[in-house]
Amino acid sequence: MEGLRLVSAEEIGRLLTFPALIDALDNAFRRRIVTPVRHHHHVERPGGDGTLLLMPAWSADGTEDDVMGTKLVSVFPGNNARGLDSVIGLYVLNSAATGEPRAVMDGRTLTVWRTAAASALAARYLAREDASRLTIIGAGALAPYLARAHASVRPIRTVTIWNRTLERADALAATLRTEGFDARAEADRGAAIADADIVSSATLSAAPLVEGRYLRPGQHVDLVGGFTPTMREADDEAIRRARVYVDTRAGAGKEAGDIVIPLASGVLTPQAIQGDLFELAAGTAPRRGGAEEITLFKSVGTAIEDLAAAELVWKALKG
Repeated sequence: MEGLRLVSAEEIGRLLTFPALIDALDNAFRRRIVTPVRHHHHVERPGGDGTLLLMPAWSADGTEDDVMGTKLVSVFPGNNARGLDSVIGLYVLNSAATGEPRAVMDGRTLTVWRTAAASALAARYLAREDASRLTIIGAGALAPYLARAHASVRPIRTVTIWNRTLERADALAATLRTEGFDARAEADRGAAIADADIVSSATLSAAPLVEGRYLRPGQHVDLVGGFTPTMREADDEAIRRARVYVDTRAGAGKEAGDIVIPLASGVLTPQAIQGDLFELAAGTAPRRGGAEEITLFKSVGTAIEDLAAAELVWKALKG
């Protein structure tokens, strides 16, 4: 264990930038990276159930620099009422050549960075190049990272935030204004959605919040929050109106309620899913068909993204 580095949230924030991380993810979806099915365990608790996730991955490029990592994450939605984060975790990075541990990193921070970067990577392929207005649904820990990530790939100037609790939306808007955004809270969810070029939803909602009746031509919809078959952020009408993409076909088709439920009802067919990040990175998936088309990207996360982010942090640590 000699030389094992403990990497804090603050250190990750100093070492990562969204342009570099988005490029690293883009490259990772072209590389040989092995990602076994993630372990997904339900944890029953009297005060509110939780979920334990274990996400392993390793690079298989055949070099001494290959890395291997495992993210251990707990998701306890009831933590918000306790004043705690709902998502907490660690990331353990090893050498894939020898198995030696290299670093233990703050998993929550790594997750918000890579999740926002994956959304921005999809937007770089799918959103209109002149997209300048972003609406964020949900004012949780991921929300400010989504604003920063999308602004690194599109000329985002205006950010509108809708949240069930308006005070939290106001607080996030104030934070983003200090970073140079024209940011404000909006109490009317429909108005917030209709006013955007990119709509990014990051909630743990089981009831759709991004309703198709509010969407207008030319928008890009980014669904980030739901990670189980019963969570859903967009309704059937939004799915019907959009050209649909996912981060990985295997993951979204099994774990994402925004995809699983429409597939089960026939609103969406497997053939209608236009592509995933592997195919977008490889150039084999069709992109936006025109300025008036609505595109929709659903992510549930993949260990590829965690490994790419941890590897980038590790390289920065080594100088």
